[in-house]
Amino acid sequence: ASMASSLPPPILTDKEDKMAVNIDITKSYVLQSIHEKAKPETMFFSDRYFTTGKSDIHTEDKILVEYKKSGERKLAHFVPERGGAIPIERDGYTVAEFGPAYIAERLPLSADELAARGFGEPLIAGSTPAQRAIRLLAEDLETLEKRTRRRIEWMCAQLMQNNALTMQEYIDINTPGETKHIQFYDTATEHTYTPQNKWNSSNANIIGDVHAMCEMLSDRGMAATDLLIGTDVADVFYKNEELYTMLNKNIAINFGSVDERNILPGVNELGSFNFRGHSLRVFVVGHKYENDNGVTQSYFPSDAAMVTFPNCGRVAYSAVTLMPYGSPDFATIAKSRVTKLFVDNPHNTRAVELYSRPIAMPRYYTPFIFASSVVS
Repeated sequence: ASMASSLPPPILTDKEDKMAVNIDITKSYVLQSIHEKAKPETMFFSDRYFTTGKSDIHTEDKILVEYKKSGERKLAHFVPERGGAIPIERDGYTVAEFGPAYIAERLPLSADELAARGFGEPLIAGSTPAQRAIRLLAEDLETLEKRTRRRIEWMCAQLMQNNALTMQEYIDINTPGETKHIQFYDTATEHTYTPQNKWNSSNANIIGDVHAMCEMLSDRGMAATDLLIGTDVADVFYKNEELYTMLNKNIAINFGSVDERNILPGVNELGSFNFRGHSLRVFVVGHKYENDNGVTQSYFPSDAAMVTFPNCGRVAYSAVTLMPYGSPDFATIAKSRVTKLFVDNPHNTRAVELYSRPIAMPRYYTPFIFASSVVS
């Protein structure tokens, strides 16, 4: 019983599993509904800082990438009683057209794999090949969805660190294709901060540096609420005397608190800290992914720090154009994910494919301040 309880819950219910013999997986809407049942993997950057609304799902091949310059501080003018209104200039607004790269992966299913016992499945399950095929199809779609979400998480993390994105397309698993690049500034980015002294040095000024980073956002009309630090920086936080003294004072007057808890694997929240008037939730970000070369990397550098706030960006999706299974014509579908069935009759192989065309973008001009290498 303990072994069974340690297994993940089934994607399909028993009732759905028994109905598998009546499901026509060659229909696009059937594949799409099976995929939408997949339980999404929780992410940090893409879930907390980038959201997707109905207006972010586009019906065209290209997307209008747009963000607004915040921080306008001019006062309204006094005018004579009969003088009329004075025309003023609008806030800065940047718009550009961009065609997002495709995310498209396929998981083949052969006759041998269909006959094999699944992970955690009883030796004598009594399931038919049709039931097993539907269950494997659902698991494959969940696998592809997790890979896609990790790529979008990577995209959001890269944008916040570089204020730009570089997307390397692949013709096949080993052959690089076109490289797409987009930056959210004109000539030089204004999203970085460099501390005068390393935070693990004897003359470190962590409180002053974080305050200065927050003020950079304040000058643009945005209020920082989150401080993100890498795992190496977290070690310094625990040992820094100035922070320790500040925290004790803050707790005494209800300005801060230590409530360390795990948000998701690799991401922890230390609590609330007050940096000269800026109250920030501090997150230690150390979750990882496997890059294209098979090397494990952190989404966020271990020696970096960043101040920002939730919902500072968004992820938009361009339409996907493909030829659905059994159709002689191309179709353009406006969804964040599009499923497709692929059948190779000569080799007795069937595959499920998942397509997506996301692009992450800031809602405002540089709504994050990033400091690299704050510890040595």
